[in-house]
Amino acid sequence: MNKSELVEKLSEKTGVGVIQAEELVNLMFNHMKASLLEGGRIEIRGFGRFKVKEYGSYWGRNPKTGEKIMVSPKKLPTFKLGKELNKRLNGGELPGVE
Repeated sequence: MNKSELVEKLSEKTGVGVIQAEELVNLMFNHMKASLLEGGRIEIRGFGRFKVKEYGSYWGRNPKTGEKIMVSPKKLPTFKLGKELNKRLNGGELPGVE
């Protein structure tokens, strides 16, 4: 599912217009982005958890030349699947999903 499909489903299920549904989806994603940028985490029970993991600098290798290079520190977003969704994906169905 992509963002436009999510907007369409939200509009169908709630009866709000597509423009309002898009505003709601954008609002939700903007707040999620802001939380991650501030170093917070997002936990949606039964679905999963998003957080930013920080990596320090380290020595790596250029795969083309084999030259040793210093890799600068970085932050990467991570997602961990929730237990309930994992369990249902591997052995059951999600109720109420069409």
